[in-house]
Amino acid sequence: MPRSRLVLIAFLVVTAANLLAVGTGGGLAFLLTKPLLMPLLAGYLWWAATERAARPDRLMLTALAFATGGDVALMIDGTGWFLAGMACFLGTHLCYLAAFTRHGAATALRRAPLVAVPLGYAVLTVVALTWMWAGLTDVGLAVPVAVYALALAAMASTAATRGWRVGLGAALFLGSDLLIAAGVAGVAQLPGEPVLVMASYSVGQALIVLGWATRTSTPPGTPVTPAVAPAAP
Repeated sequence: MPRSRLVLIAFLVVTAANLLAVGTGGGLAFLLTKPLLMPLLAGYLWWAATERAARPDRLMLTALAFATGGDVALMIDGTGWFLAGMACFLGTHLCYLAAFTRHGAATALRRAPLVAVPLGYAVLTVVALTWMWAGLTDVGLAVPVAVYALALAAMASTAATRGWRVGLGAALFLGSDLLIAAGVAGVAQLPGEPVLVMASYSVGQALIVLGWATRTSTPPGTPVTPAVAPAAP
């Protein structure tokens, strides 16, 4: 069995253990599993490229390194750690954005039907920020969250140009962050929200990595398959 597949299986096992730990109140299992999620995806990406005799994409690996830092920071209580986690994930989105744009996303998004994707994400971002603004202002996070949301929407828009897996993964990532922001702002609290946050985040990141690793070598500017529509709040 290829090493990349073994690493992917390990990621699935650790993800299942993490979700079980989250659903049962966290504890030691949560502390042990969450920091392993993104390094395992980075390992998969590395081995998948190596098995194709290709060079692992440094931007994608750097994005996962930032995500690991964000995961660890968000495990610690406190506004300072929340801001640190947000900064790390901002790095993740900027790395993804650079990787997708480097492969012709800006050109693809100017053509139908993909031109509707950034418009949809823009509307979603404005509606979500308007909904949460008062609550975010109360906790002193309105401006940082707004800046973060713009980068997240840009990343999700460009992800749609890289095929349905990457596009869907980015939409799930956005949905996960939206749930977190709504909870911080105190405007919504869904049943089982911690599990929903981790499930959508883990699956979203996995789809981005899998979609990237299995993409065909398509020159920039070549027409691409549209991804799914933006996630709703």
